[in-house]
Amino acid sequence: MTPVIHVKLANVLLEHAANEVQLIPVTVPKHPDQYVVLVTTRVIRCIDEQASEGVRFWGPQHGQPWRIGEYRSVDIMRIDKSKVGDAKIFRPWGTHAALIVSEDLKTAMERTRATGMYFTEV
Repeated sequence: MTPVIHVKLANVLLEHAANEVQLIPVTVPKHPDQYVVLVTTRVIRCIDEQASEGVRFWGPQHGQPWRIGEYRSVDIMRIDKSKVGDAKIFRPWGTHAALIVSEDLKTAMERTRATGMYFTEV
């Protein structure tokens, strides 16, 4: 899932994590404000499979051989923070469902009062 975000939120990302994002301008019909597509440039293999719950993998039986070994689902995700380093925003390897941000970036994003954001500690 690739998010489309308001340019105000994009400016916060540029301020805190410019080297970890690409922002592509888009036009949203019937919305005069400026928006961008957010593309994260970092993928980190950091899911803690033992601490997470409901970890399932794609296998040959699922008929998508290019995804074998990736996560099919992770019900409750926990990450190994020692593998994250100084990353501010990234996607965990093997899944496209999660976008993870650091605590300081989360706080800065919340200050914009943007809607539609939902944060869960991992």
